Amino acid sequence: MITRLSSLFLRTLREDPVDAEVASHKLLVRAGYIRRAAPGIYTWLPLGLSVLRKVEQIIREEMAAIGAQEVHFPALLPKEPYEVTNRWTEYGEGLFRLQDRKGADYLLAPTHEEMFTLLVKDLYSSYKDLPLAIYQIQNKYRDEARPRAGLLRGREFIMKDSYSFDVDDAGLDASYLAHRGAYLRIFERLGLEVVPVKATAGAMGGSRSEEFLHPTAIGEDTFVRSAGGYAANVEAVTTVAPEPIDYASLPAAVVRDTPDTPTIDTLVDAANRTEPRADRPWTAADTLKNVVLAVTLPTGERQLVIIGVPGDRAVDLKRVEANIGAFLPVGGEIGLEAASEEDLKKNTALVKGYIGPGLSTDEPVLGSEGAAKVLYLVDPRVVPGSSWITGANVDGKHVFGLVAERDFGWDGVIEATEVREGDLAPDGSGPLELARGIEMGHIFQLGRKYAEALDLKVLDQNGKQVVVTMGSYGVGVTRAVAALAESNHDDRGLIWPRNVAPADVHVVAVGRGEEIFSTAAQIAEELSAAGLDVIYDDRPKVSPGVKFGDAELLGVPTILAVGKGLADGVVELKDRRSGEAQNVPVAEAVAAVRAAVAH
Repeated sequence: MITRLSSLFLRTLREDPVDAEVASHKLLVRAGYIRRAAPGIYTWLPLGLSVLRKVEQIIREEMAAIGAQEVHFPALLPKEPYEVTNRWTEYGEGLFRLQDRKGADYLLAPTHEEMFTLLVKDLYSSYKDLPLAIYQIQNKYRDEARPRAGLLRGREFIMKDSYSFDVDDAGLDASYLAHRGAYLRIFERLGLEVVPVKATAGAMGGSRSEEFLHPTAIGEDTFVRSAGGYAANVEAVTTVAPEPIDYASLPAAVVRDTPDTPTIDTLVDAANRTEPRADRPWTAADTLKNVVLAVTLPTGERQLVIIGVPGDRAVDLKRVEANIGAFLPVGGEIGLEAASEEDLKKNTALVKGYIGPGLSTDEPVLGSEGAAKVLYLVDPRVVPGSSWITGANVDGKHVFGLVAERDFGWDGVIEATEVREGDLAPDGSGPLELARGIEMGHIFQLGRKYAEALDLKVLDQNGKQVVVTMGSYGVGVTRAVAALAESNHDDRGLIWPRNVAPADVHVVAVGRGEEIFSTAAQIAEELSAAGLDVIYDDRPKVSPGVKFGDAELLGVPTILAVGKGLADGVVELKDRRSGEAQNVPVAEAVAAVRAAVAH
């Protein structure tokens, strides 16, 4: 096929769009691949659709290779199935909700777990029908508070979501591994580096979960990896906790006056000044910092949570959000922030700057009257027998030698603190390094959460009804286009990997002579006849500088220029990625392009 620039619906831009922050956003708009329709919402233009469809085709081929079958659901869905699974409430403000003219509630689907489950329930009833894997490539909608980075964080986006249905857990394991392998092949074919990392399931629920992250400095996700092969999203990293300590011989805790010490730094200074130790100075790691957070549940209720962490560690709210669901009465998306002054005033036992877990004496204890409904969680480093300096719940006083388990307890252990470069990998594979990445795919072992909620059962080999076990697997399709643009460009424009480029070759007629245009047109026709997709810049009154600038901006991997060299019987063949150019005889141009495409 030949696409002629003289008639292509395209307008390139010389300047970056004012709202663009990252390279992919700037270049996809400038090169005429997408156009902004509203914040976080984009129109796809012909060249952009060409790249998008090639990404989709690679995904379809790899899904077919594992036996998955394609379906297509509506994006506009009724409220009722999402009420059954509580996600009508749990999704919170991220869900687009609307009503029809009769007042019935609908949503624009962020994901389709409920619809897949109900479809299988409607059609299948026996173990003989399983295993089954079905998928769709469909628009999704999430009301992002701050859509940014073009296609990387939008309100409307295209995702491939697939679901597996099995009779038992062994079948789920096999389906999960099949999808995992398909994902690795998809990203390899796209030429997109990814790192599979352990992840948390979040609002999706389920057990085993992995993300496929594309390493890049602009990534929104922080992940860790070790030289020994461990990799995890930072939210899923588990702390290497110290062993419990025998506290039988430890002295009793004592309360000391520590006026004007509301911060860890001032507390450590005071401790070293008034309670010096012979073996070493006190440090922030010897203190127990109690951080008060306010959680807004999907129901709208506001609840306080206090997390006790070593004083040398900061609390990472993303890690808290990923892990706190196990301790809350309601699942789903939550709001999380530092507690306000008003929150503290409502809980009289919480003395700002001097909050502690309490003593096993008459001192106020978290959870007692005055601090009711306050959940107290601790970092894994707070092990039985560990001794701490911490608040005494009295203004100007701290407790020295407060021993975990002996002197105070907790409601649970939570991964909540920042992960640092050099922390030990939980599998013993060495120290961790931090990196940034874009989430390109996510796979979950959902288990029976949605099947139970929606009563998806089949008859097993013994004629007994069993709940089907499910897996969920997503790939960001529009995000893949953005990630490819992000990792394949230079200061002149895009440089598409060959298997997703909008054309195999970009033919440029440079000059004003009739022979130049007739030769360029003939070469374009011969290339098309040879089975190649061609972009042909046949614009008659456009300068060579603009034509070459557009060719580099559009990013087709091979550029063939027909110009002044024609007088010597040659055309210029240029590799867009390496910048290497060579003159080839006109008669050999088609063969040279085919060789470049095959390389």
